[in-house]
Amino acid sequence: MFSHVMIGASDLEASKKFYDAVLGALGVGEPMRDNDRYFYMTDKGTFAISVPIDGEPACGANGGTVGFAAKDGDMVEAFHKAGLAAGGTTCEEPPGVRESGFGNLYLAYLRDPSGNKICAMHRAR
Repeated sequence: MFSHVMIGASDLEASKKFYDAVLGALGVGEPMRDNDRYFYMTDKGTFAISVPIDGEPACGANGGTVGFAAKDGDMVEAFHKAGLAAGGTTCEEPPGVRESGFGNLYLAYLRDPSGNKICAMHRAR
């Protein structure tokens, strides 16, 4: 459905360090740089971080979350651990399985250095 997701970054290099760590834990390679933006590209889509082009400060979307797919619960845990080590902060409940109307989901939530909320998710069977 989506071609890409782009979020704002107050400190582009701090955000790159954070996303290199969390996306690296999910098997995503190094990003491509284009001016004040980094693009993490896979065969499934692109995630990008950017200094806001309007010159205003970056801010996290209240109620918004960007979710990343993980192959298993271990990968979700690695994502969370890497994010904390790279300057992110934990939010919501600790990583683990949550029951939902979509089945059991193994989830971990973080806030990046600019306050954006992200999540790694594995559909536990």
